[in-house]
Amino acid sequence: QDSRASGDFLEAAVVAGLTSAGVDVYRVGVLPTPAISFLVKESGADLGVMISASHNPMPDNGIKFFAKGGGKLDDSLEAAIEGRLNEPWDRPVGKDVGRVMVDESASERYIYHLLSSLSVNLAGIKVVVDCANGAASEVAPEVYARAGAQVIAISNQPNGLNINDNCGSTHLDNLIAQVKSSGADLGIAHDGDADRCLAIDADGNLIDGDFILAILAKESRVPTVVGTVMTNLGFIKAMSESGISFEKTPVGDRYVLENMLANGHKLGGEQSGHIIMRDFANTGDGLLTALQLMSVMAKSKKSLAELAQVMKRFPQVLINVNDVDKSKLGTSKALAIAVNEYESKLGATGRILLRASGTEPLVRVMVEAETQSAAEEIAQKLASLVRSELA
Repeated sequence: QDSRASGDFLEAAVVAGLTSAGVDVYRVGVLPTPAISFLVKESGADLGVMISASHNPMPDNGIKFFAKGGGKLDDSLEAAIEGRLNEPWDRPVGKDVGRVMVDESASERYIYHLLSSLSVNLAGIKVVVDCANGAASEVAPEVYARAGAQVIAISNQPNGLNINDNCGSTHLDNLIAQVKSSGADLGIAHDGDADRCLAIDADGNLIDGDFILAILAKESRVPTVVGTVMTNLGFIKAMSESGISFEKTPVGDRYVLENMLANGHKLGGEQSGHIIMRDFANTGDGLLTALQLMSVMAKSKKSLAELAQVMKRFPQVLINVNDVDKSKLGTSKALAIAVNEYESKLGATGRILLRASGTEPLVRVMVEAETQSAAEEIAQKLASLVRSELA
């Protein structure tokens, strides 16, 4: 689980349900989501459960499942499970019920797994890590220090209520200020369950998932990299110029991974900081991403700002339109006509994406263009049309 107070009683409910069905349960405490994926595969477990609402505010919570092998459940399997929820079945009794055990070595095994991905010591790198008062609050500073880096940890004192509270990958101001005031080489921001990683260079500039993915792609020299429909055009252009092909999927690291598995690709990720490196893991891992990014810095002797020159980001404007009926997004003719007109105007120098959020009651309007002003103008006009059409 992550550090939310509600995780304690949700864990009790999940454990009770599983053991009453005859399943043996190993409790591993507060650990990042990718640690559960790793532990399922490493231990040969049949199922993994992570209780977390990721980057969402503290009152939210959720349950993520991992199948045997450590991968997330695909859509068809989830649908099959939902279809069987009300089936009658015989509950085990007596000696056939499951048992509950505490796996005290889980954290150390995960740390060892992360460190084994490195081929260079990180000595000489000073990093500030914002743990979002979440699942990485203990393991992230520990693993970066054991990798050789000088570590300053902030927002690493979870109390059950302060997860993602003005900290972490969705609130970067504190991290930027700490990086600049401490003279650090970079900052690392995790979200509540630490499956994502954003970076800050020494001057306080954001290095998002597209930049990180571009840096790792160039370093590893992969033939193909997988991104999403939200991947910045500047990234796609940079990959093309480097002779690396690009494949896009719907938003969501699960879809990125599905493409990677189906086509044998080794590297993929999202702008939000979910980066998947199949040589080391089969899910996005923010700690692994940070280690590999710092590894490139150590090997190349270049600053993060220098490495980020691998791509030029196209101006991108994202507007979240709240309090609309997102289910009507695909049926509005006026929106379809407007999008076609603006796309024709932008041509190859920009693009538009309208999509319903998968977790929140809103529609996201994303516009990329050669200039910030052009992107903002089109995004505002489309957002207003979304409000009127989907009211």
